[in-house]
Amino acid sequence: MTVSKHLTIKEFAERVGVPQATVYQWNSRGDGPRYLKIGKYVRYRLADVEQWERAHEAEGGRVA
Repeated sequence: MTVSKHLTIKEFAERVGVPQATVYQWNSRGDGPRYLKIGKYVRYRLADVEQWERAHEAEGGRVA
């Protein structure tokens, strides 16, 4: 069985270099990666975060 790494909101925010408040905004608008709601806790599968990051890569170094 493969164990998947799950990130907390703090870990995800640190990974992408944004404040935690931004992550909360993304979650409420549906702009962030898929996440799990485990009780009162939000967790991100590392695979979902990596997929979300790939979807937000800019072409040719330009940021849209």
